[in-house]
Amino acid sequence: MSQPIQNRYDFLLLFDCASGNPNGDPDAGNAPRMDPEDMHGLVSDVAIKRKIRNYVEMARGNESPYNIFIAHHGHLNETIRIAHDKVKEEGPEKYGKVKGKISRDQVELARQWMCRHFYDVRTFGAVMSTGKDAGQVRGPVQLTFSRSLDPILPMDISITRMAVTDPKEAKSQDETAEATSSDPPYQTMGRKNMIPYGLYACQGFISAHFAQQPKGTGFCEEDLSLLWEALENMFDHDRSSSKGMMAIRGLKIFKHVGTDTNLEQRARQAKLGCTPAQKLVELGQVVEVKKNEEAMQKDVLNVPRKFSHYKVIIHKDRIPTGVELIERV
Repeated sequence: MSQPIQNRYDFLLLFDCASGNPNGDPDAGNAPRMDPEDMHGLVSDVAIKRKIRNYVEMARGNESPYNIFIAHHGHLNETIRIAHDKVKEEGPEKYGKVKGKISRDQVELARQWMCRHFYDVRTFGAVMSTGKDAGQVRGPVQLTFSRSLDPILPMDISITRMAVTDPKEAKSQDETAEATSSDPPYQTMGRKNMIPYGLYACQGFISAHFAQQPKGTGFCEEDLSLLWEALENMFDHDRSSSKGMMAIRGLKIFKHVGTDTNLEQRARQAKLGCTPAQKLVELGQVVEVKKNEEAMQKDVLNVPRKFSHYKVIIHKDRIPTGVELIERV
């Protein structure tokens, strides 16, 4: 692995969902998440992180140093135990003997091993203090809840399945049909939740400090490049009928590079940042999204129903000095 990243980054991710459920709420019958005050749609940060993890696992084969700690069907405590065993095998003298409770030094060695081998630990951090204990890690990459630009319209749609799951159920339905002189009613009723359309914005923040510090994760340029790749491609490998058509519509990255002529001071500015994040990633600052009234009128609509019903405007003159804009999408 190379050296940890040297620059702070802030980024804005735009994505949309058509005729699908971008993120169901289990406490509301899997209805699309939404803000009850203004009816704007929500997608949790956890949902986006899951898609990033899934892409990395697929693209890198879940092999070190790109293993995934929070994986489907994974056993976290077992993975932490393996970390201690591996550290002990690699350096038994350094690890020492376990005398009752595991020492802080042994926990730190296991934490470092987890950061070296697991991409999502280096990226998002993790609580690994369960089981045998590998400490806690605060990751350099953090995301907000995504919010739709306009109110969404949650829809609860009935569906039927023309089959039964159990022979006993079929026999019972046959008897019912015979008694009523009707065709066998093999339909099983179900429901699907969806929204017609929603364009969402998510803000992201990457701290060089949490990558570099003595107990940092070591998140490096290769990890950063893979993160951008995952954000661009994650929906193409997460298709399902329930999610409808989801697509990335914009990935605007703000890299802090500094302004000072003194190289040491400039590196410090690049690490800490040259301007507050909200001046970069809040909609209406550098990136502005407006409704395309002309396109909506052409389609005889008064609400957006596809991405072409919006206009994305980049105000490059509003980018503060010491910050570079990288447009990936």
